[in-house]
Amino acid sequence: MPDTDPETRSRASLPLSPSLDDTLVAAHMPRQFRPLDRRVFGMAALAILLGVAAAMIAWALKGLIGLITNLAFYGRWSFDFISPAANHLGPWMIAVPVVGGLIVGVMARWGSRAIRGHGIPEAMEQILLNESRIPPRVTWLKPVSSAIAIGTGGPFGAEGPIIATGGALGSLIGQLIHVTADERKTLLAAGAAAGMAAVFATPISAVLLAVELLLFERRARSLIPVALAAVAATTVRFVLEGSAPMFPMPHVATAGTAAMVTYVLLGALLGVVSVGVTKLTYGIEDAFEKLPIHWMWWPALGGIVVGVVGYLMPQTLGVGYTNITAVISGQLGLSALLALGLLKLLSWSVALGSGTSGGTLAPLFTIGGALGGALGIGLVTLAPWLHVDPHLAALVCMAAIFAGASRAFLASVVFAFEATQQPHALLPLLGACVAAYLVSGLMMRNTIMTEKIERRGVRVPSDYAADYLDQVQVRDACCRQVVSLRGDQRVIDVRNWLNEDSPDAHHQGFPVIDDNGQLLGVVTRRLLFAAKIAADSTLVDLIQGPPLVVHEDHSLREAADHMVEANVGRLVVMDASDRHRVVGIITRADLLAAHARRLREARLVTRHIGRASAR
Repeated sequence: MPDTDPETRSRASLPLSPSLDDTLVAAHMPRQFRPLDRRVFGMAALAILLGVAAAMIAWALKGLIGLITNLAFYGRWSFDFISPAANHLGPWMIAVPVVGGLIVGVMARWGSRAIRGHGIPEAMEQILLNESRIPPRVTWLKPVSSAIAIGTGGPFGAEGPIIATGGALGSLIGQLIHVTADERKTLLAAGAAAGMAAVFATPISAVLLAVELLLFERRARSLIPVALAAVAATTVRFVLEGSAPMFPMPHVATAGTAAMVTYVLLGALLGVVSVGVTKLTYGIEDAFEKLPIHWMWWPALGGIVVGVVGYLMPQTLGVGYTNITAVISGQLGLSALLALGLLKLLSWSVALGSGTSGGTLAPLFTIGGALGGALGIGLVTLAPWLHVDPHLAALVCMAAIFAGASRAFLASVVFAFEATQQPHALLPLLGACVAAYLVSGLMMRNTIMTEKIERRGVRVPSDYAADYLDQVQVRDACCRQVVSLRGDQRVIDVRNWLNEDSPDAHHQGFPVIDDNGQLLGVVTRRLLFAAKIAADSTLVDLIQGPPLVVHEDHSLREAADHMVEANVGRLVVMDASDRHRVVGIITRADLLAAHARRLREARLVTRHIGRASAR
């Protein structure tokens, strides 16, 4: 019968004899977690090369956009990256975005449907559902289709397709070489961050954007390659285009108390606007879904609106980077700001809702900046005692609308700083963006990045917390009252004991020891009752291979991973100081029970908040 008395239970803690040392040496143990290993060097080298490649692709794509813009609006062969606003086509220019939309629709129909939209939601979906495997053809279809859409007047920035292309290139490299799914995700995020850094020369915000929207984690083994890719891409960008800020603006002074409060309130207002913009965009997309024609034709229909709006206000056409500079530098008056913001919103939301190939960053920056600039002019006129700077108001609103729409709030703050190099703007930016983040989070569950894939049933993580199981050691959760069996016991005797339904017989697995309490292995209830097992055989005959063990100082996460990899429900626990002593056993149920403490603490906090609110 099993040794259930205290004396026999304590035998499991006796030292193993030298004759059994080999058993423990061969025992399977969890991999000890290490934040970094030598493999990160290889990933870092790949990321640097990827960053250089992404920067070259960004430079080439901007040249391709310039070529298409020059051909479509000016009838000349030139790679100059210019705006289509100065064209002299008259009403005929309305047809240019329509033709561009038609070409993109054809490419999506017979090339890849994945080129539709602004790319980041599609990358998120591939990360969450497909181990970061983006189809290789998207690597060239996305930039070409985006260049056609933008070059023919689409109201998108070049950064969207470049970010998507960099991510697709990273995914492709991860599919061509032998890497894990996590490493492939890192390469995808590194390519995307490099693409953004290559366009705007904003490496830190590019890394933050990758963390907040693509990595769904912040680990050293992923952060280092992503950061190196962004650094490499920015360095190449400096060589090719210079190191001047992307959006130069007049120097801003430190904000006073009244102005600081105003900027935070403006951020909260832009949080509301970001919710409205997101709902408008997806409402237009839903309207296109109801049309009785194939989705291939939708970008051409959206091109009609883009063309008409562009005819009324040519500044809404194309990437619009010069518009952002004009907004934050105070080159536009109140009426021009309002017109630019509203018409850009109309043109961009319809174009994006139609499913053409484009992005969100630059259009949102333009819309938010124009609204902020108009509000800043109004506050200077109506409440001069607030000492609001219209330039800074435009900048904080530009960042706040993207923070509210995407919830990438840290990336939004740092981006506005890096793109303008205005150190005194950091505090107002932080206050405005966190206010927008708060308001948006309370008003809207999903974001402009996640709404589309959430509708498809894909759950996107929004909060990144430390793994609770990684914070608890095995010693704090294992059962030390081990119910053990002797190796010389017969299977029939153990079966009879299990059928007696005693309290100690409810376990699903039992350590097997010899007469001296030394571990031989583990047997499970399923194995004991297997039909192929002879009833007169002894338990030592059932031991199959070395035991699966875990040390006291392992984390529950390491123990859980070990169970999953070995497909078992329990592990023998060895002493942390004397690795030859068995001290307990840990099961799946113990792992679940460890979460009980976390849940109890969460309930206590909820009850405390509830009582405080009732008062």
